Amino acid sequence: MSTAEDAQGTTAATTPEPEVLVRTEGALGWITLNRPRALNALSVDMIRAVHAALDAWRDDYDIEIVYIDGAGERGLCAGGDVRELHAQITAGRSAETVEFFREEYAMNAAIAEYPKPIVAIADGITMGGGIGVAGHAAIRVVTERSQLAMPEVRIGFTPDVGGTWLLARAPGRLGEFLGLTGGTMDGSDALHAGFADFFVPSERLEALRDALAHRADPTGPSEIVMLFDETPDPSPLSAQQAWIDDAFSADTVPEIVSRLRELAPPFPESGRAQRDRDETSAPTPAAAADLLESLAPTALAVTLEAVREARAMDSLRDALAGEYRRVLWFVHHHPDLVEGIRAQLIDKDRNPHWDPQTLAELAPDAAAAAREYVPPVPLWG
Repeated sequence: MSTAEDAQGTTAATTPEPEVLVRTEGALGWITLNRPRALNALSVDMIRAVHAALDAWRDDYDIEIVYIDGAGERGLCAGGDVRELHAQITAGRSAETVEFFREEYAMNAAIAEYPKPIVAIADGITMGGGIGVAGHAAIRVVTERSQLAMPEVRIGFTPDVGGTWLLARAPGRLGEFLGLTGGTMDGSDALHAGFADFFVPSERLEALRDALAHRADPTGPSEIVMLFDETPDPSPLSAQQAWIDDAFSADTVPEIVSRLRELAPPFPESGRAQRDRDETSAPTPAAAADLLESLAPTALAVTLEAVREARAMDSLRDALAGEYRRVLWFVHHHPDLVEGIRAQLIDKDRNPHWDPQTLAELAPDAAAAAREYVPPVPLWG
C-alpha cells in the first residue's frame, strides 16, 4: 500500500462517528443518540442535530413516524453533560450555559409538539435530559432494562427539561417523591407514574422498529406498538403510594421529613443490617427521610415549589419557562450546583458542602429567589 493509501486508511479508521445518527428506513425517520461511552449524555451539538432532523422531516411526506433510541447497551441517555456544565460555570462561560438550556428546552418543546408521531425508546438508563427526549414523545416505550429518573437534586440542582410537568402529573404525590429523592423507576414504575405508555421486551425492539418502518396494517403507530406490548410485573412504587402520598403532601420539606420519621418503624441498632437490606428492594419512609436530610436543602425547597407550580400550569412550555428561571438562578447565583457536581463527579468524595448545610438552617421562603429570577436572555423568542 502506498503512503497516500496509508494516510487514507488511517483517516478512515480514526474518523469518529457523528454523535447523533440520522437516517431513514421506509416510512421511519430514525434518530440515534450516539455517544455510548458517555451514556449518550447530551451536548449542545447533539441537541442541535436532533432538532435539525425533526425540522427536516416535519414536511417530508415520505416520513410518517420518527423513532428515537440510544446507541450501546446501557441506555438511551443519562442526561446533559454536567461535567461540561461545571467547566462552563467555573470558567465564567455562562453565555454558553444559557445557550445550552435554551436550545435543549426548544428541542423538548419540539418533541412534544411535533405534528408526526414520535416513538421514543427509553431502554436502559434514561435520566435527566434523557427524560426530556423520551418523556414528551407521543409514544413512549420502556423495557425490562429501563431505569428512569430525574436525579438533579443529587447534585444540588432542580429537575428541568419539562421534568416538573411530568412529575406534577404523576398519581398522588409521586411527583414530589420522585423529584425530591431523585428516585429511579423501573419500566413498570414508569408506566404507573405516567412517564411511559408501553412495555416492550428489549429483545423485540428491532422487530418493533422494522414494523414501524414497513408495515402498512395496522397503520397507526400506537396499534403497531401494541402488538409488541407486554404486561410487566406490578410497579414497586404503586405498593408504596399510601405512605408517599401521606408524607409528601406536607407543605414544606422539613414537614415532609417529620412525617416520614413518624411513619418509619423504629429500628434498633442491632437491626440496622436488616433495615439496609430491606431498603435495597423498595423505598421506605426511613430511607427517604435519611436521603432528604443528606441532600442540598435549597435544591429541595426549589424543587418542591417547582413541581407544585407546574401542577397548576396549562402547558409544557409554561413549565419549561419556570424551570429555566430556576436553573439559571442556580447557574448564576447559588454555589450548590457547582459543589454538587464537584462532590459527585469531579472529585468524587461524596462529601458536598451545601449552603445551607441542613434543613434546619433553611430560610422560610428559600425558594423565592429562584422563583422570581429574571434570566438574562428570555427562553422563548
